[in-house]
Amino acid sequence: MKNKIFIALLLVAGWLLIPVASFSQLNDQIELPVLGDSASATFSLGREHKLGRAWLRMFRNQAETVSDPLLQDYVEHLVYDLATFSELKDRRLDIVVVNNRSINAFAVPGGVIGVHNGLILQAETEAQFASVVAHELAHLSQRHFARGVEAQQRSTIPNLAGLLAGIILAATAGGESGMAAIAATQAATMQNQLRYSRLHETEADRGGMQTMVKADMDPTAAASMFEIMQRTARYAGSRPPEFLLSHPVTESRISDARSRSRQYPRKMYADNLDYQLMRARVELSFIENSKDAVKRFRAKTLTNSNSPDADQYGLALALTANGQFDEAQQLLTLLRNPSPNKICYITAQSELDIAQGNNSGAISLLNDALSIGPGNHPLTMAMVEALLAANQPHRAEQLLQEHVKRKPNDPSVWYLLAETHGLAGNIIGVHKARAEYFLLIGVLDIASRQLSYALPLVRNDHLETIRIQERIAQINRMKIEMANL
Repeated sequence: MKNKIFIALLLVAGWLLIPVASFSQLNDQIELPVLGDSASATFSLGREHKLGRAWLRMFRNQAETVSDPLLQDYVEHLVYDLATFSELKDRRLDIVVVNNRSINAFAVPGGVIGVHNGLILQAETEAQFASVVAHELAHLSQRHFARGVEAQQRSTIPNLAGLLAGIILAATAGGESGMAAIAATQAATMQNQLRYSRLHETEADRGGMQTMVKADMDPTAAASMFEIMQRTARYAGSRPPEFLLSHPVTESRISDARSRSRQYPRKMYADNLDYQLMRARVELSFIENSKDAVKRFRAKTLTNSNSPDADQYGLALALTANGQFDEAQQLLTLLRNPSPNKICYITAQSELDIAQGNNSGAISLLNDALSIGPGNHPLTMAMVEALLAANQPHRAEQLLQEHVKRKPNDPSVWYLLAETHGLAGNIIGVHKARAEYFLLIGVLDIASRQLSYALPLVRNDHLETIRIQERIAQINRMKIEMANL
């Protein structure tokens, strides 16, 4: 029972951001608490961190995550920047971007922040998107999970297995099916926890807005983001039971956010072009046919858009995918002339060069960019792709082996490294990289099995044998730790 309670509470603390209307108004005078030793005594930061990483491994095994280096890098930098202005004490953060159209974000204790790329598509400005991220950081800074565990010590939650299954489903497959599974549990017993989570939501709203102001971002974006969620909910059809939703959107909540934003000095805020470029990438990712993508973004360029550069960028990417190289080059040249060092444009140019068979041009371009920004994640991954296209797997292998030291918790880097090792003929490296990939997506048995395949291949290398055996032992200890969480 203890295991189920901890894991279920952990997932409840995911704070699924599913918009819905009509929830009762909270006390407007709630203040952010000063946390003493109570929450830490119930659930330490160290234990939260271990739980968060165990949850992330399980989640990656069930959810389709985004492997786009540009999008991952953008979200990571935004989260890290906001975290420096938040009240978060433990800033060991892992960020996961989920490939899902729904408006959703979550914060898992131990420093895991997740966003659906559908949220990026729906948030019209960077400040709106950042308001959601700041809200989730506030959940972490206020130790809402530990305080929830403390509260649950005074009550009992039956049917946790059903609740757990529903929450996982809601986080990975979308709201309706998951919430139906949750509704099948004994919902009436959740009322005390519900009241507690309403308190958390108000705290997170206010803490998030404080973070936004400190980061010099528009505090009015929170209310406008809530309005977007509310409009989305109106057209969502059947709504899940609101008493189990952790992020209700109500007129009172929107009004409260708007009123709080007026407490701060009014000023003009410029939107970030990089965010709009990311929105274009997300929109493209949801269009399966390259011809349809060209048609969609060509139409955008003919409108009075708020971000014409992002529309042209999206069209250039779509044209490249559709084999219309000359027009794509014309657009990229226009975009790059005033911003030659913008990484999105550099990687777009390298993709266009590779598509045209100009691998040496892509390598030269990326080499120059990496000399300015060594170790940059999107540029490094683009360079690996260019080197592989040029049939230079050994150079790509060397580059990735250094890069994985900077990104040891990124499954996509390990996956590409395993593929690169294979092309370079390094079978031992293939098994070791695959082991790290499977470890990060929570398939521990396959991870240890991959290392067992490598052992006979290194039998003449005593030191490497010891290293692999120790890694297998670490994975086995990890299995035990996960069973005991």
